[in-house]
Amino acid sequence: MMHPYKPKDVSTCFPGRRIVFAGDSVTRSLFFAFAHVADSSLPPEPPKDDYQKKHADHSLHSPEGDINFEFYWDPFLNSTTIKGMLSGSGTQAEKPALLVLGSGLWYLRYPQDSGGLAGWEGMVDQTFAAIPNRLPGLADRVVVLPVEEPVISKLSPERAATIHLADVDAMNSDLMHRVARMSHSSSIWGPTPLPTYPIAIPTIFNDMLLEDETQDGLHFSNFVLSQQANLLYNFRCNEALPKYYPFDKTCCNSYPQTPFVQLFVLVLVLALGPFVRFAGPYLVSYKPTLAGFLPGNDYLIPLTIFGAVVGLNFMADRTAIWMKEQKQFDVWVFSGLCILSLVAGLATMKGKDKDLGLLNRDQTDEWKGWMQLAILIYHYLGASKISGIYNPIRVLVASYLWMTGYGHFHFYYKKADYGMLRIAQVMVRLNTLTIILAYVMDTDYVFYYFAPLVSLWFAIIYGTMIIGHKYNEHAGFMVAKILGSALVLTYVFKSQWIIEFIFGILNRFFAIRWEAREWMFRVTLDLWIPYVGMLTALAYIKAQQYNLMDHPRFPVALKTAIGASVVGLVWFFWFELRQPNKFVYNGWHPYISWIPVLSFIVLRNCTPYLRSVNSKAFAFIGRCSLETFIMQYHFWLAADTRGILMVLPLGTAWRTLNMIVSTIGFIYVCHHVAEATGWITNWVCGTPRKPPRLPTPAVQSTQAGGRTEEAIPLLPADQSGAPKANGAAKTVVFDAEAVNGGPSEPGSASGTSGQTVVAPRPNGDVAGRPRWLERLADRPGSPGPGWSPYIATRNRVFGAWEEAAAQNPGLNLTVKGACILVVLWILNLVWPS
Repeated sequence: MMHPYKPKDVSTCFPGRRIVFAGDSVTRSLFFAFAHVADSSLPPEPPKDDYQKKHADHSLHSPEGDINFEFYWDPFLNSTTIKGMLSGSGTQAEKPALLVLGSGLWYLRYPQDSGGLAGWEGMVDQTFAAIPNRLPGLADRVVVLPVEEPVISKLSPERAATIHLADVDAMNSDLMHRVARMSHSSSIWGPTPLPTYPIAIPTIFNDMLLEDETQDGLHFSNFVLSQQANLLYNFRCNEALPKYYPFDKTCCNSYPQTPFVQLFVLVLVLALGPFVRFAGPYLVSYKPTLAGFLPGNDYLIPLTIFGAVVGLNFMADRTAIWMKEQKQFDVWVFSGLCILSLVAGLATMKGKDKDLGLLNRDQTDEWKGWMQLAILIYHYLGASKISGIYNPIRVLVASYLWMTGYGHFHFYYKKADYGMLRIAQVMVRLNTLTIILAYVMDTDYVFYYFAPLVSLWFAIIYGTMIIGHKYNEHAGFMVAKILGSALVLTYVFKSQWIIEFIFGILNRFFAIRWEAREWMFRVTLDLWIPYVGMLTALAYIKAQQYNLMDHPRFPVALKTAIGASVVGLVWFFWFELRQPNKFVYNGWHPYISWIPVLSFIVLRNCTPYLRSVNSKAFAFIGRCSLETFIMQYHFWLAADTRGILMVLPLGTAWRTLNMIVSTIGFIYVCHHVAEATGWITNWVCGTPRKPPRLPTPAVQSTQAGGRTEEAIPLLPADQSGAPKANGAAKTVVFDAEAVNGGPSEPGSASGTSGQTVVAPRPNGDVAGRPRWLERLADRPGSPGPGWSPYIATRNRVFGAWEEAAAQNPGLNLTVKGACILVVLWILNLVWPS
């Protein structure tokens, strides 16, 4: 993919250098477009009215970078100036950084004066023979333009009489044959590439020509010429410019050599799971205290999956194994993908028999899922330039932050758990993948702005809630705290010097180099929507506390809210579509984003039926929305979000198939890395997951006789394994009270069809379940049904390790966090600049 060059890039590539073009009118048009890219003050096209000025030499100068652009009018490439340059006999001020030669159509247009095809062939013989002898003193790079393919239908009668496509094709074939022959020298060891400065022929130029972009069939519009000029810049400068992210210069370029520290982190992440799998037991047997630090056997597969996915990201976006392509926006493709996603979501709508309540877990997963799909489509097609699409996408990001404010406020208000464990769980879950990718991909933590943004807001909400938390029950005090926090944060992020001061300290003492202006833009764009989420949660909690939903006038208030929500959504889309561009809308966004967010929440939850149904497809995406947001940077998109990853070797000819295949793989990988990150979070925080119960079907919660019991539905024990004809599954209810010596009431559930209440035996076995099943659950390696030599071997190897891990449940959480921060600090200090 091509990097869109700007004047700053050009001045970095050609400081104080000469750029030389020589040739006919086609070359001259490209020359002016090339210079205009470097300096927008230079003319983008040659003079149109004065014939003498058009067919003359031109010299342009760009003060930015002190670059000189020279064009020599020589349509036959046989002038004294060009011959002297090629032979070295002429006076040359300085070696050009780039020499571009173009000719051919004038030989066809004036065959009597030029000798036609034979004359052109003789000129090419001399030119191609002279260039290798003059390299590298002739120029840094030499480009010979292909003969342009004209649009025959638009040529004037005089031009059409002598210019034929067959002749143009023959000339271009001759050029390519010569370059292929020059690119290899024969030896007894076979073809050997010439090592220095070969001639380049950008044959793709003719594929970039659009019939609608020319009036005379020969000279094309500035749009086409600027793209061709940009390709020349990519050819000459991509390898010369500094190589750091975003790596969007994949055309005519090679990826930089991976620094040792970066490679060490990559290998460490890849090898951690296998290393612990094979070396962990021996390390623990040598030093048992290591069991508190090394992950147990249950975490090996998640660690391996996580490392493999990180390695896959590196392979996709830091190597040339897979091609990258420019994004191409198409309104019909965008609309079609959105409609297909909507159909998939509606087709998987499932309902339950009860009201699940406002913003239940399934509903918020669904909400995150369809928003994430919209954001992915928006990024894949590069729709950010379309203001009417950009503005609603900004609201979707604001919705995520609203949920952050609502969810964390609700937790701390209800639970009042301000311990370190909760902080660690949230921060590790949010940032593990982001931090690892920042080091492995040699990018920046703030570059993946969503995880840092949500982490910042979690810290702000935590600080707001813990200050004077004994008085949080008082609504007035809580509202005052929220408003005070909003005022302080507004002052901090509206005062750029404060953020620059903080980032300066991070840079000086911790070698953390973040861009203050970019971070301020990200935060201030959604500065108050998390506080709206906090106030909404407070209002809902108080409404429940005072039973306002049971008030006689609540139905009227609900209808009023529904009507206001419809009006709010209609107004928002009317307003955002009337804005002249997205930059104007950004100024309004912090003040109005709450309107569509709250309107959607009201409409989505206005009836019990709507609260009881949700889309399984959207909820599935929602449960891995964090991973899809982060991993799209490198493994679905490419070039650090600037392009698209082409996973098929068929190139751009199969874009649709590539999108389908890459999307399926992307969602699959994100789903598994989300699960793996959850396991890693539990390991780091010292909160191991509960082992699954036996048997393994889903556990249901039932109520019987005033007790909460765990019901495990079992299939009838017939040979087919299918349910009985009446469809009722037998349910064994475990009586927990019998364990503690309480009264066993097997008859309490007798009125429930298909249920049997079973009391546990004193030794822990459950009546009605084979003893070997209990033994198998307690000692997987003991002889009996399910025993195998593999299980026995596994227990001998890992038994001591797991026993030591049980006795040493983990390092203190604070110590673990300090160790992680110290390791990151050391990595920052030794990381190459």
